[in-house]
Amino acid sequence: MSIVKLNNNSIKNVTTLGSVSLGSMVLIKKLTASSSATLSFVDGSSSVVLDNTYKEYLFTFKDIHPATNAQKFTFQGNAAGGSGYNETITSTFFRAYNEEGGGAQALSYDTGGDQAQGTSFQQISDSVGSDNDQSCSGFLHLFNPSSTTFVKHFIARTNTSQSSDYSIDVFSAGYFNTTSAIDEIQFKMASGNIDAGDICLYGIL
Repeated sequence: MSIVKLNNNSIKNVTTLGSVSLGSMVLIKKLTASSSATLSFVDGSSSVVLDNTYKEYLFTFKDIHPATNAQKFTFQGNAAGGSGYNETITSTFFRAYNEEGGGAQALSYDTGGDQAQGTSFQQISDSVGSDNDQSCSGFLHLFNPSSTTFVKHFIARTNTSQSSDYSIDVFSAGYFNTTSAIDEIQFKMASGNIDAGDICLYGIL
């Protein structure tokens, strides 16, 4: 193999890169809301895998639509053998927004969206509108939830069509402060049902 570095950092004369694995995503389970109070992914139940099969899991959210106006999309977990979806979380939360008419824009930290050793459901969106055309979409990464050595890190990103006609880009991250394996994840609105929307769970190799 011949590789020549050019001044613009590109390469030429590449004949092969050999065997390079870039990883892959494996669809595990899709849940579709229909006036659902919660959507839960429980390892070993209904074909859900949330164990040491994968060291990274990805949840994707498509058009999460609340039954009640101005509700935040949230999640929590259970440690193996646990119940109640009340694991201890430390997290951060910031957002960028722009009003539909272009009248207000900002980037700011939101102390109302974070937790410091809290056990509440973690907010991962702003207030989602319930108009027919409003919803929330995004993703949540959960890293090595089966570890019994380390805390369980997560990173979430969503965009919300907000109840007052703002586009709000939310960045939230944190960790479950437990060395027990996390094998259950539940999603719900802060109040009221999830009227519609899909959540897909993927394992990442």
